[in-house]
Amino acid sequence: MRIDILTLFPEMFPPVLGSSIVARAIGRGCLQVKVHNLRDWSQDKHRKVDDRPYGGGPGMVMRPEPFFSAVEEIRKQGYQVPKAGSVPGTDVPHVVLLSPAGERLTQAKVEKLAASPWLALLCGHYEGVDERVREGLADEELSIGDYVLTCGELPAMVVVDSVARLLPGALGDEQSGAQESFTGSLLEYPQYTRPVEFRGMRVPDVLLSGNVREIARWRKLQALRRTHLRRPDLLKREGSDGPSDPGD
Repeated sequence: MRIDILTLFPEMFPPVLGSSIVARAIGRGCLQVKVHNLRDWSQDKHRKVDDRPYGGGPGMVMRPEPFFSAVEEIRKQGYQVPKAGSVPGTDVPHVVLLSPAGERLTQAKVEKLAASPWLALLCGHYEGVDERVREGLADEELSIGDYVLTCGELPAMVVVDSVARLLPGALGDEQSGAQESFTGSLLEYPQYTRPVEFRGMRVPDVLLSGNVREIARWRKLQALRRTHLRRPDLLKREGSDGPSDPGD
């Protein structure tokens, strides 16, 4: 998979791309990430990419030309996507604008993004992005939550991290991704490790029993209970009212 990131702050990305699972995915060849400075496509001699909003108002708005020019150049470069059982073919990137007005990012959306061979992430800044970027360039808009951030770089990092861990070969244990929160409709069950007892808090006996069936049952009940108490909307989304006795 390839991800191109268009940003005003490319210096923000090396620590994220060089750490943990994202770095592993890149090192194993599962993921390519190319970070581009949007100012390289500015038509202004001072490399400005913003201007005052028509109609007045506070702040500055990012101009459309750098975004369009950058994406068009990236498309021309092409990306030879491996095709199973055939000669590699050239695809075009799925263009995502990171915006507080976008669809909220969920695990289901992350899975769809991870199935795409090529993403281009557009990072906004200042007061916003010219509407023509949304209308004529972006395939979709995504938000990571109902709050305002200074720029789109942090959401872009969230997208890269959440997508990278779903790529085959990125995780040390492929079952890890299948058992985490938001995979399916439940939050993850509680996890414990050594020591057995710590400051009066003890690991549940069932986890020490070695009984695989009982451990699986306990984990399912705990996941249902946690989801019922903390995120009942996830259960309703699946057409369930939750466990009949969340205290089990």
